[in-house]
Amino acid sequence: MTQSIGEKLRLARETRGIALREISEQTRISMRYLEAIENDDYRHLPGGIFNRSFIRAYAKFIGYDEQEAMEDYARTMRERGEPAEDAPKHRAMVYTDDAATHMRSPLFTLLLAIIILAALSLAVWAGLYFYQRSTGQKVHLPGMNGGEQPMKIKNRGNAREDEHDFTV
Repeated sequence: MTQSIGEKLRLARETRGIALREISEQTRISMRYLEAIENDDYRHLPGGIFNRSFIRAYAKFIGYDEQEAMEDYARTMRERGEPAEDAPKHRAMVYTDDAATHMRSPLFTLLLAIIILAALSLAVWAGLYFYQRSTGQKVHLPGMNGGEQPMKIKNRGNAREDEHDFTV
């Protein structure tokens, strides 16, 4: 009987005198996964691309031909009747908002945009109005005086008189 990929990797590792712990530390692959690979017990591995990546990293670290390791692994999986790992085992459900865009009419979207813009405009206007009111400024805002002209502030004299009014 031919050797399995796990046996080949273990023999190559032992021949080179590399400890399993060293491979684990350098490749960041768990010891239990490395032991599962050497024992050809793939049920303890995460599956799919992870299995292939672990075997490739293991083979590369010990100086074993990566391509041969991958071919042996694929052959082992076919012999065991395992499903092809390249094909997804189940279809993932991805929820998108496509249904929501089909249910909303363009008219409703336009109306919603107008309402949001009106609310933002009202908030800016109210903020400006209350700011001016708190600082005592009288500035004409369009639409505030019903179309009347803004109040004019009379000049109280020249600058020197104004300076005397404010000095202590």
